[in-house]
Amino acid sequence: MELTFTIPDVLRHLERAASAAGGDVLLGAGTVRTAGEARDAVSAGATFLVAPDVNEQVAEAARDLGVAYFPGAMTPTEVARAETLGATAVKVFPAATLGARFLRDLAGPFPQVPLLPSGGITEQNAADFLSAGAVAVAAGTGVVPPDAVAGGDWADITARARSFRSHL
Repeated sequence: MELTFTIPDVLRHLERAASAAGGDVLLGAGTVRTAGEARDAVSAGATFLVAPDVNEQVAEAARDLGVAYFPGAMTPTEVARAETLGATAVKVFPAATLGARFLRDLAGPFPQVPLLPSGGITEQNAADFLSAGAVAVAAGTGVVPPDAVAGGDWADITARARSFRSHL
């Protein structure tokens, strides 16, 4: 589960989620843009960091903190830079805009780089990305819509997650 720095008071939410999960959930921080955010997120309980871009300071902080780092990339140059900086996997974003074929084409010159498509992943297209070589997919509002979170509709979110998983 990833909570992003675009969420107001995200560090408090990370701490609460880490406490409630008790180690049963992999908890991460997303939209991590600075080394300070990386350190704060890990202090709050994050065990992985997701970034919207390839950032040397965030990569270094993740390495120093001993957590997985998933930088965002779209071009072959960005994928190569992410690999050089030690990315655990590279978040290909915006995946739905680029499509599963783009992911397959990107994997051609980078077969050793784990690619993780994100952005617009739905139960209708997730299997296509996995078939194209993705190591996993990242699903957001299609599975966890903000209005369901705001309303505390955990039954709806659970049903959406089960439906998503059944299409893989």
